Amino acid sequence: MNEIGFAEHLAGNRYFDRQFEVEAVKVLPGEYFVTSADIVLVTVLGSCVSACVRDREKGVGGMNHFMLADGGDNEIVSASARYGTYAMEILINHLLKMGARKSALEAKVFGGGRVLASLTSSQVGERNCSFVLDFLATEGIPVAAQDLLDVYPRKVYYFPTSGRVLVKKLVRMHNDTVMKREKEYAARLIEAPVTGDIELFT
Repeated sequence: MNEIGFAEHLAGNRYFDRQFEVEAVKVLPGEYFVTSADIVLVTVLGSCVSACVRDREKGVGGMNHFMLADGGDNEIVSASARYGTYAMEILINHLLKMGARKSALEAKVFGGGRVLASLTSSQVGERNCSFVLDFLATEGIPVAAQDLLDVYPRKVYYFPTSGRVLVKKLVRMHNDTVMKREKEYAARLIEAPVTGDIELFT
């Protein structure tokens, strides 16, 4: 865990996905994972967003899962946006440390659904989507695919070595686990402000 107030950390939930017959890693809110192995990264998104970023040539890629802290403004340099900036930079830095080249990176972005009644007043899903698209544009990383906004949670399967993504919209939820996780995550962001800065590894 980093010293930064509420740091993103590597996902540790590994399992064998019987549907795809492959090792899988589940990425929860506030987590990310980077790999060059032929595995699948899986997450379920409500109003949070995930950026799936990979080096098109080397096949190293990763996924994060984050939301902006609940704040009124939409500036990329605001206190709220620093959570998003940190989540994106730690993912990209880890990719570059594993040999990815920034010029070869591409992104696919998902999430930002309007699914949490308690957060709809602040349009958190919309802010998350705007943030991730603005960040990628600023960094010059092309967005190869996106599935953003709407009113449904999504389950995302990302295969970093090939860049393949499968998205399933969860029209009927069997339980409220996704909502509970996101509410808890949103509360943690408010309680633990980010302190300190991260430089983008180039």
